[in-house]
Amino acid sequence: MLEGLVAEGVATGVAFVLLLVAMAGVVLPVLPGSLLIIVTLLAWAVLLGGPAVWTAAVIGMVLATAGWAASTVLTGRALHRERIPRGPILVGVVAALVGMVMLPPLGLFLGFALGLFGAEFIRRDRDWQAAAQASLAALRAMGLGILVEFGLAGLAVSSFLIGTLVHLLT
Repeated sequence: MLEGLVAEGVATGVAFVLLLVAMAGVVLPVLPGSLLIIVTLLAWAVLLGGPAVWTAAVIGMVLATAGWAASTVLTGRALHRERIPRGPILVGVVAALVGMVMLPPLGLFLGFALGLFGAEFIRRDRDWQAAAQASLAALRAMGLGILVEFGLAGLAVSSFLIGTLVHLLT
């Protein structure tokens, strides 16, 4: 545990910046946003200690874990429902990485969408309507998953802010 208000302030400030970066990582999947939130809250709780900090950190970690899991489940269900195997998803991920380099940050999303559509187009015997339908369903599911994960990540950061306020006032 850190001793002194300045040390606690620095640790809390660094944790806050990392949490903001993690929130961006949920939307722009360059960094594992939810994982970064969990690790940051755990480190913050270990460094500062105290019941308010630990309570806020545990609540935030549970919320971030729930968001991460919900995003994975929602996306996985849609991909399974549309019968999209891992191959087209991997093509979409590679295309997203190429797109991110070519046209940051918009290229990440465009690359994934175009890569997924292209792989589905080939896999579905050049039936562009079936490929477009499957790709759009997968993109909608991924968007919903990101939205749910982002909302729960925001609640986790709110837990951190409330915990910080309570810790400072007690």
